[in-house]
Amino acid sequence: MNASAHHPSSSSSLRAPLLATLALCAALGGCAAYHAAPLPDAASFPATVPHAALDGIDGALPALPAKPFDAGDGLDLDEVATLAVVNNPDLRIARAAAGVSAAQAFSARLLPDPQVSLTRDFPDVTGAGITSAFVAGASYAINALITHAATVEAADADARQARGNLLWQEWQVIAQARLLYVRLDAARQRRVLLERTSALMADRYRRTGEALAAGLLTADAVSPHLAALQDVQRQLHDLERQTHQADSDLHALLGLAPDTALRLQGSAALPAFDAAAVRAAADRRLSARPDIAALREGYAAQDARVRVALLGQFPALTLGVQRSRDTSNTFTRGFGITLGLPIFNGNRGEIAVQNATRDKLRAEYQQRLNAGVTDIARVTAEQAISQRQLADVDAALAQLEASARRVRAAWQAGNADALALASAETAWLAKQGERIDAMQAIQEQRVGLLTLTGGYEAAAKEPT
Repeated sequence: MNASAHHPSSSSSLRAPLLATLALCAALGGCAAYHAAPLPDAASFPATVPHAALDGIDGALPALPAKPFDAGDGLDLDEVATLAVVNNPDLRIARAAAGVSAAQAFSARLLPDPQVSLTRDFPDVTGAGITSAFVAGASYAINALITHAATVEAADADARQARGNLLWQEWQVIAQARLLYVRLDAARQRRVLLERTSALMADRYRRTGEALAAGLLTADAVSPHLAALQDVQRQLHDLERQTHQADSDLHALLGLAPDTALRLQGSAALPAFDAAAVRAAADRRLSARPDIAALREGYAAQDARVRVALLGQFPALTLGVQRSRDTSNTFTRGFGITLGLPIFNGNRGEIAVQNATRDKLRAEYQQRLNAGVTDIARVTAEQAISQRQLADVDAALAQLEASARRVRAAWQAGNADALALASAETAWLAKQGERIDAMQAIQEQRVGLLTLTGGYEAAAKEPT
């Protein structure tokens, strides 16, 4: 009779541990599996200039039109910028980092798992009615539910901030690609100009050397021509080094091997902008700029963390239920409550930290807006200065060109010597070099303004 009465209790005693074991197995069945991802063992570059398209690139890019990409005929200004934003190695890392933020937002949406526990006690003595004891229970931390909504809001804002920072980094890469294109284009023009100047200087030095040999000139009269020729050759050497550096920087920016053939075609011409319209639209354009939008998202995330900290003032509460049996084979069931007492901490320190961090982010946002307005005002003012200087250079260039034309006509008529003609043409070429410098400064300023505004208001009439 005792045995028959013992069987149901024995079955009941095994039910709770069995259910806990089955629940654990079910939970483990949904776990992710490990997959190896070995590191590369060598550098890897595309063999040729890859095809680039802006598919999959989120957000507006500053003045980067969607058009067919064709590297077969060389890369123009827009194609270089497109290839940079698609293939830049640092942007690949930044996109992976944005993926981490998205994964963190996914993680924040997940509720914490409940906890189960099982203990088993074995008596040291035996006898009638003595059996092993166990306690099986399940518990859940309630506070995670209280802060869950605000935690998810903060994580989502963090993910949006990461996307905004990524877009801003893409803008920076586009600007760097454009700047390098402008500099390489200006270097190409300077090389042509310096080679023409070198040929003129070499001819002048040859003629003065012949006059020296004929006794028509002294050595003092020849030396300046030799110094001028050597100075032009020095400029050519400096230009070669600068061009190589810019070309290497462009290859690295585009994620290409150093020896990849890269041919640029077209001119580095960005449209003129209406300075008054740009300044009038500064606040609107700054508000939409990715870095400033990212700061707003960061502030929203921090504001949510302040609320999480405030909700953390509630006492930590854990609820649980349990089923147990003692060594006398008596079964009991019950519940447990664990409540933290906010006496010494009360999450006051965390609240102070989060509030101070929010104040800091607010100040950073205001400073970024102020800096944006200042930068736009500076670039528009620099553009006006450069335009005035370009007008002065063009006026002087017209005068020197007319003077060189007159000297050439006189030389052809036998009324001027070749040295006078070379001097006039050298002065005209030197002024052309000043024009190249002025145009490079103007184009670099326009690149900077495009980055600051994401697309400025163009002027009604382009300068010639």
